Amino acid sequence: MAFKNGLRTALFSNRGSGVTISPRDLQEDLTQRLRCWGGLNLVAGIGLARRPEPFWRGFGVQAFGWGAVNALIAQLARWSLVRRRAVTSGSSQPEGQADENRKLSRLLMVNTVLDVFYVLGGWSLLRSRGQEDPFWRGTSWGIATQGAFLFLFDLVHLLQLLRETK
Repeated sequence: MAFKNGLRTALFSNRGSGVTISPRDLQEDLTQRLRCWGGLNLVAGIGLARRPEPFWRGFGVQAFGWGAVNALIAQLARWSLVRRRAVTSGSSQPEGQADENRKLSRLLMVNTVLDVFYVLGGWSLLRSRGQEDPFWRGTSWGIATQGAFLFLFDLVHLLQLLRETK
């Protein structure tokens, strides 16, 4: 039960509803959620890639690959946050915070657009190689699923950042 509640908190809210949080705290939450998503994909990918059905092997390979990349990105972002907090501890720099907000919102906007291309790429692969080959069909669905999740993930965090920094 504790794991389930911890996972729900990590994926959906570390601060509680209606609480205004700083952009750095939002970055920390975003990083933790991405790390959880990456970890879930790594575990699911290993299980699915070992299945005998080609569709699930293709889907599992994608889940594992995307999970590894997302977990790595989350870890690098976490290290960057820790380093920045150590450098700026004790000082309140609104202009620096505004710059961080702009950078993060720009990154989330770019990622949201890229996520659409991941979905379209998965769909395109499904319409070509996925027509005949179940492995490629699973691969294409794996790409499209990751793109759709990341689109929602990036869009929700972008909207939250914009709301918090009005």
